[in-house]
Amino acid sequence: MIHAPLLRRLQALLLPLLLLNACQSGSRSAPEKEAAATSATARPEAAAFTVRHPAWASNASIYQVNVRQYTPQGTFRAFETDLPRLQKMGVGILWLMPINPIGLSQRKGTLGSAYSVRDYRAVNPDLGTLADLQHLVDAAHQRGMHVILDWVANHTAWDNALTTEHPDWYSRDSLGHFRPPVADWQDVIDLDYSKPALRQYMTESMVYWVKNADIDGFRADVAGLVPTDFWNDTRRELEQIKPVFMLAEWDELFPPTFISRKEFDPATRLLEKAFDATYALRLHGLLDSLGRGQKPTTELARYWAAERNLYPAGVNLMTFTSTHDINAWDGSEYERLGANALPEAVLTTLWPGIPMLYNGQEAALKKRLRFFDKDTIPWNSYPLQGFYTTLLQLKKRHPALRNFDAQSTFQLLPSPPQTVLFDRRLGTEAVVVAVNLSDKPAVVALPPTPTETGWQYQPVLTSANQNAGSMKVGSRVTLPAHGYGVWQQAAMK
Repeated sequence: MIHAPLLRRLQALLLPLLLLNACQSGSRSAPEKEAAATSATARPEAAAFTVRHPAWASNASIYQVNVRQYTPQGTFRAFETDLPRLQKMGVGILWLMPINPIGLSQRKGTLGSAYSVRDYRAVNPDLGTLADLQHLVDAAHQRGMHVILDWVANHTAWDNALTTEHPDWYSRDSLGHFRPPVADWQDVIDLDYSKPALRQYMTESMVYWVKNADIDGFRADVAGLVPTDFWNDTRRELEQIKPVFMLAEWDELFPPTFISRKEFDPATRLLEKAFDATYALRLHGLLDSLGRGQKPTTELARYWAAERNLYPAGVNLMTFTSTHDINAWDGSEYERLGANALPEAVLTTLWPGIPMLYNGQEAALKKRLRFFDKDTIPWNSYPLQGFYTTLLQLKKRHPALRNFDAQSTFQLLPSPPQTVLFDRRLGTEAVVVAVNLSDKPAVVALPPTPTETGWQYQPVLTSANQNAGSMKVGSRVTLPAHGYGVWQQAAMK
């Protein structure tokens, strides 16, 4: 749960970090200096990363579901009717925002924040019943999709029963009172993970949903504020039931603004034993800056060097242009990126990592959905359904785009200013991506293939008709202003 003050300042943090790296002396390249400055500790050995990713996550994209705002009814049953459309679009993992009852005390707005949990083992009656949730999960499974729940382990609502049953499980201020974990989060109070009984209760609560609703994993809210050993132990318990997918709202490359820099631990090691992925928050902040023309696209090489300096091949972060927080507090991608909304959607979906789509993006959602009140998504006949279907289905089927694959390669290629060109390869399988973030046409050269002859590039998705046919290796392609192109390598006929 990243609140407004954090999100308004995420991009601002990136500038000083990059400037600091640029000012360092020495003969190393810019990417090397970036990587060295980012990692405060020695890079962990690859053997330390022991998470067993579920097989069904290897080609999956994530779709975040704000059940409250998804339909006029705002229920599980009403959302369930959309599963055939999402399956056809290529969605692999459905991430449901918190489904628990919401606190009444200190509530914000008319309906409150879904991240103010009043009961960890109950369903918010506004959304439906446990039976409705079970029916939704079963229907998703029948269509080859999996479901993860948003889990708020760091804090509870003020009127959660734990405050009276186990008041010792909570942190206290200097006067001995319950306290919010962050000053701005006045509708929740902080839990104290030094208490073994709290840890046991929280793990058992997560186990409850896997056993009783066949849930396939969790998205952990502000995961880095909860001790990593709790997450390690909890994943081990969950995996005794079934393979699970765990997503952490955190980024070891990006200090959050709601804690001091001294308190930030860049080595939480969340991806070693507990989580399949964390957020790529630093990348998101950089991409917002690139989309607004505030930074050169060459900064992507510095970012990539920093990420790879911290993680071995096969470790992925979640990439995105919007989330519930970003939409509500920073604005839609159209408000933030304007004409570069679609080029950046192409970039983030096919960049190495696990792509995530927030509900409504396929409707070209241009409004900020209210966070604490009812605000139904205007679907408008899904104008970008085909666009995202092409991207997600490519992600789903193409070998070079698989998640957690240490054998595939990624290469940023030379291209004109304000453009990005890269390829991803696995043997003779390859995808080439080009985006133009400028307001003028730009020409890029498609890269050579590992073999000298016999290959060409077939278009998958382009924003210019002149690029619609197959292209020879080394061909020069004109991208229109704010345009994009995606090609896959194929044998010449």
